[in-house]
Amino acid sequence: MKYIVLAAAIVAEVIATTAMKQSDGFSRPLWTVVTVVGYAVAFWFLSITLKSIPTGIAYAIWSGVGIVLISAAAWAFNGQKLDAPAVIGMTLIISGVVVMNVFSKTSAH
Repeated sequence: MKYIVLAAAIVAEVIATTAMKQSDGFSRPLWTVVTVVGYAVAFWFLSITLKSIPTGIAYAIWSGVGIVLISAAAWAFNGQKLDAPAVIGMTLIISGVVVMNVFSKTSAH
């Protein structure tokens, strides 16, 4: 269950960050509201997650998966190009998160 709550925090943060681009510097009210509400929901779910997952592990998962999902959303919705170094970098980030979760003694297992 704790990873489902963390996943909800990640999804809310990805939605909020994607909406921030659409808000055009907070000049578009609907997208601004989506951004603010999305971040509020993300931090609320993250705060619940931190009751059962160590902070470093939770944040590593949140930021690593978030980077990849936000990049994918920017590619899909904003025409952002992802070249080979970007994809390699994101792969290394995810690899680091996996190493932390599988091999670290601070993991939430």
